[in-house]
Amino acid sequence: MTAASTPKGERRRHALVEAAAQLLAEGGFDAIRHRAVAERAGLPLASTTYYFDSLDELITAAVMHRGEVEFARGWAQLERTPPNAGFDALVELVLDQLLGDEPESGDAEAVLLRYERLVATGRRPYLKPVMGSDAVKLRELLSAIFTKCGMPVDTARIEQVIALVDGAVLNAIIEIHADPRARARQILRAALAE
Repeated sequence: MTAASTPKGERRRHALVEAAAQLLAEGGFDAIRHRAVAERAGLPLASTTYYFDSLDELITAAVMHRGEVEFARGWAQLERTPPNAGFDALVELVLDQLLGDEPESGDAEAVLLRYERLVATGRRPYLKPVMGSDAVKLRELLSAIFTKCGMPVDTARIEQVIALVDGAVLNAIIEIHADPRARARQILRAALAE
């Protein structure tokens, strides 16, 4: 039994992953450094290299953790949604999954950080398996949202919705729109109402 597989080791490893995931959400990939993660977790600097073979491995664990938290929150939110909740609920649930549902998510800076993270992920080939898995999970969750809200759609329509929201948000960010979520809501409502 290694120290990393003891209960204390598991707690420390988990604390490092949570700290890295928080830093990722707050400042993107550049914020995840050994020293910053150790300080955030309240652990010695050496613990980051003891529990993780590389910074890439720590980043991968942080991305996986962030995805698990976001999907768990999304499924719990859907569980609380009444059947056939309708159009307005559908729009907000879709936006929550694509843009985040944290209180600060309406803030343009929070949305920008989320999209920067997504774009930067593409430059990290070691994250491709995690992102591929998360993409499948996202589409499953979105499909369940449309179905529960009484508007089931096929996978092609889900792809269109994702592209539509992403495009609206990126345009809002480029135009320095104060509320990219509001812009995405407006365009999504118009597209789904057709």
